[in-house]
Amino acid sequence: MIHVEIPGRGRLVLAHLALDLNGTIVRDGVLLPGVAERIAALRDQLAITLLTADTHGRAVATAEALGIALHRIAPSDETAQKAAFVRRTGAQGMAAIGNGANDAAMLAAAVLGIAVLGDEGLAGAALLAADVVAPGIAAALDLLLTPDRLRATLRI
Repeated sequence: MIHVEIPGRGRLVLAHLALDLNGTIVRDGVLLPGVAERIAALRDQLAITLLTADTHGRAVATAEALGIALHRIAPSDETAQKAAFVRRTGAQGMAAIGNGANDAAMLAAAVLGIAVLGDEGLAGAALLAADVVAPGIAAALDLLLTPDRLRATLRI
């Protein structure tokens, strides 16, 4: 678990991380640099699940390579399915990271939503739903690895 006290907001106790796949941790089906190392460092602290409709057909291989769980989303109403996963798993202990419009409800439902601005861009809906915006996946994962950065960004 990751514990972080945020002045004016309270204590976050994170037990889970929901990750979007395409545009967030991979580009064109290829894992982005630095992701594997950061996920390996977080696996001891968080239960990590990859949420995807698997556009490029690489979700199983990616999840296995990272040593994390995979939750496939049906290719319809992805937004609601991702948010439902967060609520069902426990939104109060969930961090979520994504970049797409279909990630917005997931980011809003999680106690900590991190939107990633990557090569595929960042959907306006995801930007508005997030608590924090990171300039890339490495920076987003580093926020969890170095919780004082979250404290500095989110304090009121």
